[in-house]
Amino acid sequence: MTTSVPDAKADAARLIDVVAKGGVAVFPVDVGYAIVGNAEEAIGRIFAAKKRSFEKACGMFSNRDMLVNLARLDERSIAIVDAVTGAHDLPFSVVVPYRVEHPFFAGLTPTTRERSSRGDTIDMLLNAGALHDEVARLAWERGMPVLGSSANTSLTGSKYRLLDVEEPVRAAADLVIDYGPTKYSHPQGMGSSIIALPSLKPIRRGIAFERICDIIRDEFGSDPREA
Repeated sequence: MTTSVPDAKADAARLIDVVAKGGVAVFPVDVGYAIVGNAEEAIGRIFAAKKRSFEKACGMFSNRDMLVNLARLDERSIAIVDAVTGAHDLPFSVVVPYRVEHPFFAGLTPTTRERSSRGDTIDMLLNAGALHDEVARLAWERGMPVLGSSANTSLTGSKYRLLDVEEPVRAAADLVIDYGPTKYSHPQGMGSSIIALPSLKPIRRGIAFERICDIIRDEFGSDPREA
């Protein structure tokens, strides 16, 4: 019996094509299964399937190129992200002030912008696995933000296996990719740890939060737990 090996490049290309056509996709990232789209109707389907409040914005599946070009951050903040995601190879979400006027966001409708950002800030997930990173690379290459959140009914916790994703959430997707259990899980069903930059204020104490805080404290002299 042979087991197929996931092909992140091919799967990312399929996902980007679906999203570019206005569709919705469910796929695994290291911190749990995610549901994503780009078009206004797709984002609406995601919110409806998750029963998610419009008070909670989606995030953007991102990489370092996006961070450097889209976020309004100082060198120290970028160095912090590089340390966490590069040197220590941890998944990390950061809420950052961003370049609202950048052409990368030109195709988003006002409603989609409202549901995927808060004023001049946006949540960027980085270094969340090979498939995530390839999706982010293609999104940047094609000038098309990939937006979404965890694939679960809102407030029920992240799902680390596709079979645990509720049927209405899976049914909202035009494409579903299953890689089995995700790399990380959390006893309270949390997703990635989220920290605001440059303030270092914790937004969500999720996966690897203590390790991330220790890295920032030890290497940069500031502890997000005290922000």
